[in-house]
Amino acid sequence: MMKSFSVGHRFYVSVLAIFMVFAVSFIIFQWNREKQYKVDLLEGKLQDYNIRMDDAIHYMKIFNERSLVDYVACQPRKDLRVTLIDRHGRVLYDNMHKNYKTMANHANRPEVRQAVKSGKGSAVGRHSATMNRDYFYSATYFPKDSLVIRSALPYNNNLINILDADQHFVWFAIVAIIVLTLVLYRFVNRLGTNITKLRIFAERADHNESLETEDLAAFPADELGEIAEKIIKLYKRLQKTRLEQDILKRELTQNIAHELKTPVASIQGYLETIIDNDRIDDNTKQQFLQRCYAQSVRLTSLLHDISTLNRIEDAPEMLEFEEVDIFEMVLNVEKETALQLQDREMIFQNELPFELILHGNRSLFYSIFRNLTDNAIAYAGEGTTITLSAEKLEDSWEFTFKDNGVGVPSEKLPRIFERFYRVDKGRSRKMGGTGLGLAIVKNAVILHQGTIRAKNDPNGGLVFIFTLAIDPNKT
Repeated sequence: MMKSFSVGHRFYVSVLAIFMVFAVSFIIFQWNREKQYKVDLLEGKLQDYNIRMDDAIHYMKIFNERSLVDYVACQPRKDLRVTLIDRHGRVLYDNMHKNYKTMANHANRPEVRQAVKSGKGSAVGRHSATMNRDYFYSATYFPKDSLVIRSALPYNNNLINILDADQHFVWFAIVAIIVLTLVLYRFVNRLGTNITKLRIFAERADHNESLETEDLAAFPADELGEIAEKIIKLYKRLQKTRLEQDILKRELTQNIAHELKTPVASIQGYLETIIDNDRIDDNTKQQFLQRCYAQSVRLTSLLHDISTLNRIEDAPEMLEFEEVDIFEMVLNVEKETALQLQDREMIFQNELPFELILHGNRSLFYSIFRNLTDNAIAYAGEGTTITLSAEKLEDSWEFTFKDNGVGVPSEKLPRIFERFYRVDKGRSRKMGGTGLGLAIVKNAVILHQGTIRAKNDPNGGLVFIFTLAIDPNKT
């Protein structure tokens, strides 16, 4: 089975065929046009001679044989044949053939018939029966005298060469065809190279094969090559991103399984102890049940946080946005954590403006301030102070959430927004944290067109600086 032509080859053949047809048509047209121009030019000269001879006949009275011979002999072209014919085709004079009685009637000669009809006529390369050779004829009819004056030149090689078209334009057309063929071939070759590489890329991508091959190493330096390279680079980037996402998902799944294992194992252990031990007293049973409940609360918090992260990342367009009073929300967070703050002898200083309204998701705004507060309560230390302030920027508010506690070791600071990352793992689990609080904060801030960073205060404590857009739909 023969291999079909590629798109580039079909394009090359099609364009070349069209140009060849155009070039051949141009050559034929130009050849005939130039040849006709030379014929018209020669005919014009002969017509001019006929008119001048008619003038000589009238004004110089040279109608007799001798005077006609002398007049024709004065012309520079010695091979010029001149014939005078009356309206009925009878030859009255011919400088090349003097036996007029034996000459056939010329009424049916094409140039004579045409001259009588329209005033002038010509015939190129017509064979003369009288002279037995070919001539270029040009005849002029003068109605006043009922006379046709016909002049003719031998249609020999010299005249043919004179009337022949100039061949320079033919060579020009041939050179143009060669140049276009080379340019078109170069273009189509580059096009074919790009298409071939893209086909290799598509086949390898379809079969999930490696793209790191010499076939895809470099493309021709043109627009299509640049586009093809960008397509492959974009695909590689997406492939790399997908691979990274798969790794992150596996790590997240492993972390979730690990985090779920602890409360589930605790609940299972306490319940097995209660079920298997009939002699356990009521106080111990109640203590185990309370611990089961605490672990179930932790499990519920963990599932809630995982659900919140998934909702932020996978379906942000499903979240409802509304006008939210941030100052009032922070007051509610302060009231909800009042007992925890009191137990740890901590102070919450809310320095936000009374009317701080943002457009966003109420639940995520709550998660931001509640998780930051819970994080400070858990890690800042007893007797510390939490301070929350804000400054209005052009299209957003910049919040500063800080405490004057122990801070975070500088080498661990860059990782505190990672999922399930804990600065102090044992203490975190003891405090009931899920390890997802700051990850939720970061994702919620980003969703509201903001940025967040954390640093240690030189005077002690941890500082979170983050921005929230006044209206994310307008930024």
